Amino acid sequence: MRKLTRRAFLISGGVLGGGLLLGYIATPNRLAMRAKSSADNTWLTTWVSIAADNTVTVLVPHAEMGQGVHTALPMMLAEELEADWALVRMEQAPAEDLYVVGDLIQGFAAGDINVPKALRRHVDYTFFKIADMMNMQLTGGSASVRFTGHWGMRRAGAAAKEMLIKAAAKSWNVSTTECEAKLSRVHHRASGRSATFGELAELASQYTPSLMPKLKDKKDYVICGKSIPRWDTPAKVTGEMVYGIDISLSDMKYAAIRHAPVYGGDVLSFDANAIKNRRGIERVLKISGAVVVIADNYWRAKTALSQLPVEFGVGENGDFSTDGMFEEFQRLLSQEKQQFDLEQGNTKANLHNASEVIEADYQVPFLAHATMEPMNCTARYQNGRLDIWTGTQDLLGARAAAAEAADLNMEKVKAHAVQLGGGFGRRLPMTSNYIEDAVRIAVQVPYPVKLVWSREEDMQHDYYRPAVMSRFKATLDKDGTPRVWINTYTDIGINDDVAAAFVPYKIPHQLVGRVEYEVPVPVSYWRSVEHSYQGFFTECFIDELAHKAGSDPFEYRRDLLRDAPRFRAALELAAEKIAWGRELPRGWGHGIAIKESFGSIVAQAAEISISAAGKLKVHRIVAAVDSGEVVNPDIARAQVEGGILFGLTAVLFGKITVEKGRVVQSNFPNYEMVRLATTPDIEVHFIATGAPIGGMGEVGVPPVAPAICNAIFAATGQRIRQLPLLDQRLRLGT
Repeated sequence: MRKLTRRAFLISGGVLGGGLLLGYIATPNRLAMRAKSSADNTWLTTWVSIAADNTVTVLVPHAEMGQGVHTALPMMLAEELEADWALVRMEQAPAEDLYVVGDLIQGFAAGDINVPKALRRHVDYTFFKIADMMNMQLTGGSASVRFTGHWGMRRAGAAAKEMLIKAAAKSWNVSTTECEAKLSRVHHRASGRSATFGELAELASQYTPSLMPKLKDKKDYVICGKSIPRWDTPAKVTGEMVYGIDISLSDMKYAAIRHAPVYGGDVLSFDANAIKNRRGIERVLKISGAVVVIADNYWRAKTALSQLPVEFGVGENGDFSTDGMFEEFQRLLSQEKQQFDLEQGNTKANLHNASEVIEADYQVPFLAHATMEPMNCTARYQNGRLDIWTGTQDLLGARAAAAEAADLNMEKVKAHAVQLGGGFGRRLPMTSNYIEDAVRIAVQVPYPVKLVWSREEDMQHDYYRPAVMSRFKATLDKDGTPRVWINTYTDIGINDDVAAAFVPYKIPHQLVGRVEYEVPVPVSYWRSVEHSYQGFFTECFIDELAHKAGSDPFEYRRDLLRDAPRFRAALELAAEKIAWGRELPRGWGHGIAIKESFGSIVAQAAEISISAAGKLKVHRIVAAVDSGEVVNPDIARAQVEGGILFGLTAVLFGKITVEKGRVVQSNFPNYEMVRLATTPDIEVHFIATGAPIGGMGEVGVPPVAPAICNAIFAATGQRIRQLPLLDQRLRLGT
């Protein structure tokens, strides 16, 4: 991925100042889009084309990895276009610069701001160029619907509709105000004339799309808000869906890989003669940090690799351990050399004058992504050109990573879109070591190679969710309300959203900061990123304050949210649905938590029980979700449910441990996952507030851990400050 520099940003603005104000929604390059048109298919804007037979094709730049964007985004465009849903089709956008997701960059950088009409084209093109320079077709950050969908697809559909109406009005020599679009036709009310979108498309393409097309009122929606079946479901059910691991090419060979077990280590030597006579073995070779066996099928490659004598160098990190890291975290937090991101009121004076200070340390471990489909990439290097097939959250970024690994210009690299069996941040360009490995192998052999990482390689050479420790200090007023709130935590490299540590509660004196620390363990984005641990930290500690104040945890939160009505409404709904306050049997407990992330507010309430033997059972989790708007309720519900289950695995079992520079866990027997037997009943309730649309794919994760841990306290009086629960000995109180 090319890094965006300040200079590059200024250059893009300079280009705009020179008059190249093409506009993203208005198609970054109208000539390029027209060149894609044909007698049978006309492109009106970047994301939509209309065929002569009146079918509408929506080009989606984001990867489908179970979140439903290949259905939701076309729904948003079709709604504004007034298309007949039965005539709408979807295609994955190719890995080309024309289809970078500038709307996503714009959403993260600027938020949903009102831009003057005169500047709209300038702003759109600026962010298009930024995305282009970063080779960005990113799928992540719960951003596809709220940014590309809301800012891109809706405007593209509305602009295309205006173009079609203009074409019809010109054909009939009438005013555009007398025409309306409905079900893929434009109608002239007075004369009764009508024409299909397909009949009008060629003429419509001569018009320039509006920079600020008028969007529909939500009350007039006929597509969005409905649980329309997903397009990808039938192919997944029948097995027709092609994932990266399904790719098969003529003369293709298979590669198995073993990396140096210690981070930063390398291959010192290996004895290829030990396996050269094994059936099907093609070649043994070394690439950076790893040894590879190529064979005529994967099993032969993998089993031969397990028998290959290899000596690995330890490098500089052979003494690193997570136990030592957490000891260092304790020392760093005690030094009080934090970088502060929130300073409100006067915490120092109020802390000094307090009669009692409540303190607690919380910590979470490294976590793996553990996607269902192991990491894999098929690469073919032939005649100076490179092709790759891999499941990725950024097809254009994967193409750029492959080009860099092969030392080729991007024009000589083609990335083929295939489905991915889980992402969660593991298949982002900055975590593309499996792609780089495949390319480095392919450039050394005369045939296509499919590299498949074993589960052990993936578990031990992931880019992990950071391990974090957080230290809290707080004081209470005489009535039990918090007066001082101090939170300092460790930051080892992935902390893009410092606001994840902020709380919505009304507390007059707050100080939130972090201590940076470097570790040799590779870290990157993991579903819900910082919110996954900050939600656990902050919502458990606010529960501690409620207990110290002698208050009900739900009522305590509600009082502190009196100036935050959206938070309060979500909290109240979750409490209502779990039947908060009802009498529970001994050993049972209710817990509650609330967290805003990615533009959505989610409150969750959990119902758990602890047996006499100390065994935990999570019976129910209820979620109240305020995402402003829900495009497809079934898809949205599935996303929250999936987030809850993902978070539940982390709460119960998730832990990556490093000893002597090596990851201890290697596969599911020692990195347990939630299964049907440990899956609770899950209820998801949506709140339609009309607020700006929020994300959905990640927002179910953050409240899970605190809701369950707070319920454990309610049942046992035992406060959980470290995850996973696998390491905790739960017990019933007397």
